[in-house]
Amino acid sequence: MKKLVVLLAMAFVASGCSPIAVNTIDHHVLHEEAMASSQPEYRIGIGDELEIKFAYNPELNEEHIPVRPDGRISVPLAKQIKVAGLTTQELEDLLCQKYATELKKPEATVIVRGFNAQKVYVDGEINRPGLVPLMGPMTALQSIAVSGGFKDTARVTEVIIIRRTQEKPVVAILDLEKARKNKDMSQDIDLMPYDVVYVPRSKIANVDLFVDLYIRRMIPFPLPAVIPTPAYANPYSSPAY
Repeated sequence: MKKLVVLLAMAFVASGCSPIAVNTIDHHVLHEEAMASSQPEYRIGIGDELEIKFAYNPELNEEHIPVRPDGRISVPLAKQIKVAGLTTQELEDLLCQKYATELKKPEATVIVRGFNAQKVYVDGEINRPGLVPLMGPMTALQSIAVSGGFKDTARVTEVIIIRRTQEKPVVAILDLEKARKNKDMSQDIDLMPYDVVYVPRSKIANVDLFVDLYIRRMIPFPLPAVIPTPAYANPYSSPAY
C-alpha cells in the first residue's frame, strides 16, 4: 500500500517541485487518536455560529455570532471572548462572570446554531464529493456512504486519509474492501474534524494534480488557529517521504 505514497514523491521530482514532508503512518494510530479526542460533550469550534440569549436583558441578545479564526467572538459589553474549545455550559458561566459588573442578573443561554467546525472533506471517485458534517463518531466508510458511495472506478483497497498537524501532514492508506467484506474492520477508522478522505481511481492518474490539491494546498476549509500535534512515535510509524 506504500506504492501510492512513493508515486506521490516521484510526482514532486518529475514536476521540479520540492517535496513536502509527508509522514505515512499505520492507520491504527489515526483511529486511536480519533477515539482519544472524542468528547462526551460538544465543544465550540472555529467557524461555528452561536446564539446568545439573556433571560433578563433581551436587548443584549445576539444571533448568528460567528466564531472567528482566532477562536473568539465579539459581544456587547464583554467585547472579545475566546470561546473555541469551550462547552456551551462553560461559555454560559464565562458570560455570567463577564457581565456580573454590568447586569443585576446576568443569566445567559448559549445555543450552537451552526456546527461549521465539525466537518471532514471527502473527494475522489465518489458520487457526491464535498464537505461532510461530523456531528458524532464517523468512520471512513460512513463518510463515503454519506457522500453517495464509491464509483465503479474507485480504488477501494487504497483509500487515502490525510490529517493535518502543526508540523506536517500525516497520511494513512486504508483497504476499505477488507472492511466492506468484514475481513478487517480495523481498516474502517474513525475520523477527526478537518480530515481529508480521498478515494483514488482504479488506475492511478493525475498524481501530480492530486499532490498539488491535497498535500501542497492541504485542506479545503479553514483550519483552527492551533492544531494539536499528536505523538506519532510508535512501532507502526514509517519513514517520511
